[in-house]
Amino acid sequence: MTHRLLLVDDDVDMCAELERMLKKRGFEVQTSTSADGALELLEKSDFDAVITDLQMRGMNGVELCDRIVQNRRNLPVIVVTGFGTLETAIATMRAGASDFLTKPFNSEQLVFAIERALRQAALEEEVRRLRRDATERRGEGEIVGTSALMQGVFQMIDRVGATDATVLITGESGTGKELVARAIHQRGRRRDGPMVAINCAALPETLLESELFGHCRGAFTDAKTARKGLFVEASGGTLFLDELGEMPLGVQAKLLRALEDRRVRPLGGGPEIAFDARLVCATSKDIETEVLEKRFREDLFYRVNVIHVELPPLRSRGDDVLTLAQLFTLRFAKRHGKSVTGLSPAAAEKLLSYAWPGNVRELQNSIERAVALTQFTELTVDDLPPKIRDYKSNHVLLAGSDPAELVTLEEVERRYIQRVMEAVSWNKSDATRVLGIDRSTLYRKLDRYGIVAPHAKSAED
Repeated sequence: MTHRLLLVDDDVDMCAELERMLKKRGFEVQTSTSADGALELLEKSDFDAVITDLQMRGMNGVELCDRIVQNRRNLPVIVVTGFGTLETAIATMRAGASDFLTKPFNSEQLVFAIERALRQAALEEEVRRLRRDATERRGEGEIVGTSALMQGVFQMIDRVGATDATVLITGESGTGKELVARAIHQRGRRRDGPMVAINCAALPETLLESELFGHCRGAFTDAKTARKGLFVEASGGTLFLDELGEMPLGVQAKLLRALEDRRVRPLGGGPEIAFDARLVCATSKDIETEVLEKRFREDLFYRVNVIHVELPPLRSRGDDVLTLAQLFTLRFAKRHGKSVTGLSPAAAEKLLSYAWPGNVRELQNSIERAVALTQFTELTVDDLPPKIRDYKSNHVLLAGSDPAELVTLEEVERRYIQRVMEAVSWNKSDATRVLGIDRSTLYRKLDRYGIVAPHAKSAED
């Protein structure tokens, strides 16, 4: 995209020199030798930024900046001068200037200031758009996202909702797998039936089996009455098995039998009971690795993996971070009785640069904390948790002139493997394909460098 700049300077030679400089860097430039002329051009045409000299005949740069900001608040203004003082700089900032440069400056300094001002203006416009969109949304259980990855997820939800096929939802912890399961239920023919959910990681084997398949009276010590299981309770609707990858092998075998026969036998004996429930499963584990390592039955994997919906991690969803953050801000402001309307551009920039290992759940908790603590009408960088404020991206530096910036070959390998694992959502099968190594080598390197998935770290804690 070519950006249009308005250059204002009553020194014709300086104006021409800066125009040539900026055109060489790919900008479209229009010039004016007076502030009044610049204001006339702004009424007739749209520009992305204004660069103005400070000392000019008639209206000076500070006055011009003040006039522009009053009428075109979103238009960044950069003030340049050969007489830079602290008082002058303060005056330009108070007038609303985006930046202040003292002559002489080189082309790199000017272009850097322009690009920074353009980025800031774009971010401020995005924050304003998100505020408008968020106030128009209704409901708290929506799945939100405009990124290409999430649009693909929405299309898949619409397509599978009209069927009764078994669905397997995968994705890192905190990506919203249960929300997707509920959306599939609501878009299906069984929407008027019950949606019954259970977390397979939350119960010991015997209790999980009893919950799923039911039990007869006296089946175990506390079974004082008979109880029908969740498969039967979900008849006419949907049964959602969350964290399927944590299901014990013994229960996996009985689940496979139930899915094949469409009947369940309660714990402790008794006749089999037919059920008519759609099954939707979810897991944050690399289920294919679990199959290869014999922790999950291969036949059950193929039985539940009829339709696969993969949720992307939040760090791969671009500006969806800001869309969600704005919605959470308004939601928690209402809940906590705070007059918070949104994010400051600086806070939005921090949210975009953070890696979000805990995904949407971590973002939601971080925004609730910020809303609860803030003393302003918009969230600032200081309101964010320290780990987000102080976050530094884990980039691999492959080029640089400063030896102090360069790292060892071993460190490059560690950072690159870490980056690949994050990019493939910790799916080891995908990681081996990207890295071009076999699975045993990958395990060895992960162990050597102490690289562990975020959800695995949480479990250890």
